[in-house]
Amino acid sequence: MVQSGTNQPEFVRQSGAGAPDRFQRLWMPHRLAYIKGENKQPGSDADDACPFCHIQALPDADALIVARGKLVYAVLNLYPYNSGHLLICPNRHVADYTDVDEAETAELAGFTKTAMAVLRAVSGAQGFNIGMNMGGVAGAGIAAHLHQHVVPRWGGDANFMPVIGHTKVLPQLLADTRDMLAKSWPA
Repeated sequence: MVQSGTNQPEFVRQSGAGAPDRFQRLWMPHRLAYIKGENKQPGSDADDACPFCHIQALPDADALIVARGKLVYAVLNLYPYNSGHLLICPNRHVADYTDVDEAETAELAGFTKTAMAVLRAVSGAQGFNIGMNMGGVAGAGIAAHLHQHVVPRWGGDANFMPVIGHTKVLPQLLADTRDMLAKSWPA
């Protein structure tokens, strides 16, 4: 089946699917299971089923928690975009950024700055993607518990492997990354 230009099958031309519009698209159908919430715990919006609430009771190494503050903690993302991908989470089960109080906001900001400094020191991160996805429609995988992403970046860190090889290259095990960051996190 021809997929481009005027040689497209009639049903493709009529539906507009695959119409040339100068956008290049990367199709990642395996992400649909994550988006649809497959393997998500039933009732995971409740405090008792929330993974961010649950891991606070675990030992730090088992939970991949890098550092704990009075009101927030830093944990490695189980589904990292890059090595060292951290999540800064309030201890309290709260969904929306507008619902965190001033002390939580300040500690969340402080932990974000510390995460950046530690990641630069231990991994030579050259830049960062930092942000929050508020609500499921905005891409929050766990919308019921606020978390801020701190993703370290390096020149050339995105390459052909995810597209061609269907492989995400993460050069270090999560437990090793956690240990390295936890040892470097200021007391």
